[in-house]
Amino acid sequence: MEESIRSAIAHAVEKEPFARAMKIELVALDLGYSAVEMDYEPSSMANIYARAHGGAIFALIDEAFETAGQTDGTIAVALNVNVTYVSSPDDGTRLRAEARLVSQTKRTASYDIRVTNSAGTLIATCQALAYRTGKRIPFLE
Repeated sequence: MEESIRSAIAHAVEKEPFARAMKIELVALDLGYSAVEMDYEPSSMANIYARAHGGAIFALIDEAFETAGQTDGTIAVALNVNVTYVSSPDDGTRLRAEARLVSQTKRTASYDIRVTNSAGTLIATCQALAYRTGKRIPFLE
């Protein structure tokens, strides 16, 4: 992928308010691929059962989806996201979401996204469909 696109996306993630609030870090980026990580912090990410809130896991998935979808330099937005929660992470574990492009047309792109903990245990899987607008990402300039 173009280095200017990689740098622009990385810089945008560093400034993104939601990613900062969730302490999500972009750790790898390539054409059609992204890996993001965060620490599961029960004090702010647990549900009423003292397990990981689905929204916290989804936030990590969505950041991987968002960043992988922009790697060609154009805007892609979510059309459909289907998540299967497999297990709950242990307190304080590092979580990683990896999004991989599966197929792409002029207007859509399908991604496989997996969340694992630092030991490689599967936490969640996701199939996501993006609408490709064809417009350049605005923060590329």
